[in-house]
Amino acid sequence: MKLHELSPAKGSKHARKRVGRGPGSGLGKTAGRGEKGQKSRTGYSSRPGFEGGQMPLVRRVPKRGFTNIWKTEYAVINVGDLAELAEKADLEGDVTPESLAKHGLVRGNRPVKVLGEGEIGKALRVTANKFSKSARAKIEAAGGTCEELRA
Repeated sequence: MKLHELSPAKGSKHARKRVGRGPGSGLGKTAGRGEKGQKSRTGYSSRPGFEGGQMPLVRRVPKRGFTNIWKTEYAVINVGDLAELAEKADLEGDVTPESLAKHGLVRGNRPVKVLGEGEIGKALRVTANKFSKSARAKIEAAGGTCEELRA
């Protein structure tokens, strides 16, 4: 194959629609813009949320609630996930936020909270920012320890 023999894949190129070129084209007269109105005029561009001049929905509906700017967003992980990780990754009993991030279970920039869903059979030394009561109980029942990091 030579350079002059190259061509686009069959069906990948389409001819540009030539609107407003007479009634025989099927897109003559109003050129697919319908009848009169703002949308038929040249230069028209709508902006998001514009409702033709009536009071927009975002301004009609009352404001409710607030966002707590001091709220701490935790990356959560369950005890069952820790057990799976211990089996798969052959951890030597140490689980830290860094090791969880390395294995893709949490993101590295959020504090980690361990929750109690699932079962654990291996004794692990788990280091995290927070533990739920059930998670702490399950880890310690399996012979492991829970160590809380101070933020």
